Amino acid sequence: MPVFLRMLIIFLALFGAFTLAAGLFDLEFSTENYWDHHGLFFLLFITLFPRLTLLFSSVPFGGVLWWLGLIFAPRLTVAILATLAYWEMNPVLVVISWLVALSGESGEKAMVTRQVQVVTTGGSPWHRGTTIEGEYHRHDD
Repeated sequence: MPVFLRMLIIFLALFGAFTLAAGLFDLEFSTENYWDHHGLFFLLFITLFPRLTLLFSSVPFGGVLWWLGLIFAPRLTVAILATLAYWEMNPVLVVISWLVALSGESGEKAMVTRQVQVVTTGGSPWHRGTTIEGEYHRHDD
């Protein structure tokens, strides 16, 4: 399945889920516009460095769940905060934040799993399949 089609399906699924949640559970999302409060640099930094940007920016914070999200899943925390604050005015940015969150978290987990596997089996993570098996004998002269 092409990448564009996957992203379109995820976009439609998230859009439908948030629309249903807002209608069924009377969720009230904020009606603020992202571009009134932040700019392109904030968007770039929250994407590349979510932990640092959440700590040192004007994003609302506090509570146990916020700190747990910051430590264990910062991209998901960013996506949740973006959904609550900007869903009504900027749904495309919110869906992009969810795509980044889901792909970023799964990508990190895959990389950590690969590194742990390489460490436990020995070898280098960048040179797969180049292990040469051999026997070593000690020659006493």
